[in-house]
Amino acid sequence: MTSHPAAASQAAPTERRWHPPVGTIQVVDPSPLNWLFITWNTMEEPIRVDQEGHVVPALATDAHWLDERTLELALRTGVRFQDGEPFTAHNIKQNFDEMQRWTAPHPPGTWLNFPPESVCEVVNEHTVRFHLPGPDGLALGKMRGFHIASSAFWREQGFGYAKFGSGEGHW
Repeated sequence: MTSHPAAASQAAPTERRWHPPVGTIQVVDPSPLNWLFITWNTMEEPIRVDQEGHVVPALATDAHWLDERTLELALRTGVRFQDGEPFTAHNIKQNFDEMQRWTAPHPPGTWLNFPPESVCEVVNEHTVRFHLPGPDGLALGKMRGFHIASSAFWREQGFGYAKFGSGEGHW
């Protein structure tokens, strides 16, 4: 028995499935600022600043002070990293804890660093609280320099952990 060509072209469409990206990005930019362009184009921050200098939410949907030392962020739902991992409050905590390990996590200046006594608490899947040792009027601005990467980033690369054992100075 042979099939008619018109019947074959009317076959049911195949189901589309999501597949993670494949490949490696090779960076050949000798600029000492290439780390900055990479993070700006591959990572997101909880808070951004618009062209007029106003604080605007990015991965966060809201930021408010519970008291003078506790900043709470409500986080976006339905966000995924490039590798398909869902974004949750646990990613914020992991990134915060990793950055707090470094003496100088921000090459542009220590003003972006949170004091070492600072702690990030996961309240629920989409809420985090930052407990600071004292009032910090720059805390929201510091969130602009707080790049959030997936768990796979920290497990596999982490700003040089795999190669050097530390991310310190290897942005």
